[in-house]
Amino acid sequence: MKRMNNLIRSTLHMLLMAITVIPWATVVIVLSPFVSSQRLYRICVGWLALAIKSGELIIGIKSRVTGLENLPAGASGQAVLLVKHQSAWETFFMPLVVPHQLAYVFKRELLYIPFFGWAISMVDMIHIDRSRRVAASVKVAEQGRRLMDKGIWIIMFPEGTRIARGEKGGYRISGTRLAIECGAPVIPVAVTSARCWPPRAFIKRPGVVDVSIGKPIPSAGRKPDELMREVEDWIEAEMLRLDSEAYPSGQARLSTRNPGG
Repeated sequence: MKRMNNLIRSTLHMLLMAITVIPWATVVIVLSPFVSSQRLYRICVGWLALAIKSGELIIGIKSRVTGLENLPAGASGQAVLLVKHQSAWETFFMPLVVPHQLAYVFKRELLYIPFFGWAISMVDMIHIDRSRRVAASVKVAEQGRRLMDKGIWIIMFPEGTRIARGEKGGYRISGTRLAIECGAPVIPVAVTSARCWPPRAFIKRPGVVDVSIGKPIPSAGRKPDELMREVEDWIEAEMLRLDSEAYPSGQARLSTRNPGG
């Protein structure tokens, strides 16, 4: 009975998102030649807020955020956010709590999604071909520097893909390399979204998603792999603290989906 209820609620939420994304994306595409990137970003954040709020009202997915005080203040600061990735939920949610324009690094295949992909192609983001690792790394570095020079923060998922609850992917160093090259601090973020929104699963369930924002880690004088190990250690320790029932052995299981690089 509970599963059927969750199925109905998940279906209603998905239908709402599918219906509203069409007019939203159309507005973004039509306005893109006439308004600033910042304005387009705010329009996009409005739809993300709808997706999160409707998920709370329809499904019962609530959020609990700690560490907002760790986000650097001021419009001119730079930062690279490295976020645990368990579902699409944190992709929608992070722009709502970070009082700064964000640019995601994401696989270019998302651009082919009707309406949603067409709209995000209009906004300052970094889309990469993951099959061309060297070219993707170069693009992240070049575009990341350009965007951070404009005052836009970069947000990346260092494991590269959505990782199941209680598992850990390989942490890739492109995010820490970018931070070091730009002299920007790294901000680690732990997210327990798979409690309610499992990766690659249609049925979602009510509950509380914890989002924990760590203190900025300076990148000056660091090596990318060493800095990433510190990020990984903080995120995985925080995941264990926030969602201990997902880690019965006291540590994450290593996912075979995404080897580090």
